[in-house]
Amino acid sequence: MTQQLYVGIDKEENGGMTHLGRIVRDAWVFGILPESEKCNGWDAAQMQNLYEKVHAAWEPYAHLPSRLPDDLRQRHAEIYTQAIATAKSKGWDAELQDDD
Repeated sequence: MTQQLYVGIDKEENGGMTHLGRIVRDAWVFGILPESEKCNGWDAAQMQNLYEKVHAAWEPYAHLPSRLPDDLRQRHAEIYTQAIATAKSKGWDAELQDDD
């Protein structure tokens, strides 16, 4: 069986607007990873470990950006605003389709 590896947030289709992309971005928000870390080639265990760290970091804020302290809320807004702009420039459409 071939092990699947994460391509990296910078190589995902749709500009990284996926659940794995959100995990990586949230890790940047909370300082779990530097923004230079794109997670290229990470295996499922590494991504699961990252997910667990990000999940724990969100818990005090009920997983809501509006409950983040000002500095983290601003960082979150900056990272996601840039991500959305980049994804749209690559053809990503935020509208749900019939099969979503």
